[in-house]
Amino acid sequence: MTSTPAALKPQTTAAGIPGADSILIVDKLRKSYGSGDARQLIVNGLSFALRRGECYGLLGPNGAGKTTTLRLCLGLTSPDDGSVTLVGHKVPADARAARLRVGVVPQGDNLDPDFTVSENLLVFGRYFGMPDAVILERIPKLLEFSNLTSKKDARIGELSGGMRRRLTLARSLVNDPDLIFMDEPTTGLDPQARHMIWERLKTLLAEGKTIFLTTHFMDEAERLCDRLAVIDLGRMIAEGSPRDLIAAHIESQVVEAYGENALSWGETVGRRLAARYEVSGETVFCYTNDAQPLVDSLSTTPGVRYIHRPANLEDLFLKLTGREMRD
Repeated sequence: MTSTPAALKPQTTAAGIPGADSILIVDKLRKSYGSGDARQLIVNGLSFALRRGECYGLLGPNGAGKTTTLRLCLGLTSPDDGSVTLVGHKVPADARAARLRVGVVPQGDNLDPDFTVSENLLVFGRYFGMPDAVILERIPKLLEFSNLTSKKDARIGELSGGMRRRLTLARSLVNDPDLIFMDEPTTGLDPQARHMIWERLKTLLAEGKTIFLTTHFMDEAERLCDRLAVIDLGRMIAEGSPRDLIAAHIESQVVEAYGENALSWGETVGRRLAARYEVSGETVFCYTNDAQPLVDSLSTTPGVRYIHRPANLEDLFLKLTGREMRD
């Protein structure tokens, strides 16, 4: 696996329109499914662009349109309207050529159980028309990158979930792609495996790779993403860096109160002192730019425990998309 040049600074026109350095351009994308009264608009006029060398996150609740958006970007689904330009190719018209320069880490592992770890990489490389000699030269580096060198002859059924996920990541790199699509890459992994995947993704970004990431882990998005978009019901509702979005939409501090007397304290004190006040189950959330009055009150209130912390990306996500469950 060869390193790529360092990321260039994004080039945009005076109007902010993505320039020649955008590796993925999505413009006014729309997609519906069904017919008649049952027709449902899944992607509703989405526009965004990825700069080379960045990690761009796509966040949204279940049913927001994330997976459909990824399929549209890859040319696996045709849009009803709008356009996609992927690594310089129009999609879906020229999707096959575009996908030669792209890697994909799907939500679920679809590794071939009939092959060993090394054989999975070899067979996948052949899908890109790569000579066996080139693939075989890359395999040791990919195994080292994914910390699987000792498992090169193991069957897939012998691997842990974290190992399978790392192999799926290594497989997405076999063609040395410019852009890697990652659909919830750490779902189901334990903390140690998640952190290892994060370190590998940071290495790829340092080499100049571009990552398009969907995730339900807000800490993952906050750690990895240079910029992100929050979508809901197929529409863009916010876009920017995690820090800028939090500063623009959320008070700087959060006090969470819980315990047998938390709800009564929230109604009598928290609601009055907080700039914004929410209740979820038995927890009271007080959003404020000055938490000291809330903390002073809680420290002398029996039957209540509390956490005082800075606002984070999860607070932003819940404010923009709501706390109700989505199916």
